[in-house]
Amino acid sequence: MKAWDVIVIGGGVIGLTLSIALRKRGIKVLVVERGEPAREASYAAAGMLADCPLEIPGPLQALATASARMYPEFVHEIQDESGMNVDLRDHGTLLLDPVDASPSRPLPPPEPPLPAPLAELEPALGNLNRPARFFAERSVDPRALSAAVLRAAKHREVDISSGTSVQHVLTENGRVSGVQAEKTTYHAPVVVNCAGAWAGNLPPVELPIRPVKGQMVALVGPPILRHVIRSPEVYLVPRSDGRTLVGSTLEEAGYDKRTDADTIRRLHQAAVQLVPSLQQARVLEAWAGLRPGTPDDLPILGKMEAAGYYIAAGHFRDGILLAPVTAHNMAQIIAGEKPDCDLSAFAAERFRH
Repeated sequence: MKAWDVIVIGGGVIGLTLSIALRKRGIKVLVVERGEPAREASYAAAGMLADCPLEIPGPLQALATASARMYPEFVHEIQDESGMNVDLRDHGTLLLDPVDASPSRPLPPPEPPLPAPLAELEPALGNLNRPARFFAERSVDPRALSAAVLRAAKHREVDISSGTSVQHVLTENGRVSGVQAEKTTYHAPVVVNCAGAWAGNLPPVELPIRPVKGQMVALVGPPILRHVIRSPEVYLVPRSDGRTLVGSTLEEAGYDKRTDADTIRRLHQAAVQLVPSLQQARVLEAWAGLRPGTPDDLPILGKMEAAGYYIAAGHFRDGILLAPVTAHNMAQIIAGEKPDCDLSAFAAERFRH
């Protein structure tokens, strides 16, 4: 019978990236994925690597900034090991202020300033009479990244069991001994819960992680945007292949991943309000994903009560952004080292009461 040092529950970008970081240390890893690897929240994401202080929760800022800085090297390594391109773009983001700003809802001054007039930076934008800010953020194609990380994990000889749902984390005398899946049992002295929107439902420990539905649409056709455009109404994420992603909703809808035609139409119309020529763009695809949300919108990272049990889940809207820093620090913790980042704000104990 094959033996592993670590079982990772969940084969999304978080779980697969962590499995690669563990393999670099010579640790034998099995990833157990309930469906098809890298096809849930990772596949459905927009791919904005947004560590903007105006949008990131304060306790998450240092972790988000650290991960954003890791991304070029992270992508270089993944592309090298997978032989795949993940479309990492570094043209930056234009963040548009709300249209309903008023004296009762004052906004900070538009800093950082735009490097050029808005119409020059992005000619396809309509005649917008609203302040805008520029951030030197990157974006990545999450579907390409997911496929590349999966191939890189296999290249690193990570074992993957797909199409099997973990029912229970097994413990003996206060220590993890493995997991009970639908049809078999896998044994290892260390288990890491990276199960995304399903991470809260793994006995014997339940956590307040819930699915938060997000609907998105991909348009194809003019214009070809250079920057990510982000506003309170909608965001637009250009891809190098000519697609423009438009998103996204925040819905408390359980595990329902169906799209709604009216919602998709509203997203398209909101995009047209910003970029009028998108009226002629064709709807290529519409989909919904399930983000793993927590009550305070922060991830849960670190040790659990049972010895050998760890969690890296609840990344909400920032799973793609936080993948490299999560993998790096969680691998350090599992190896018994002090992590480079302070993860105390993300401990599971904060939900104990």
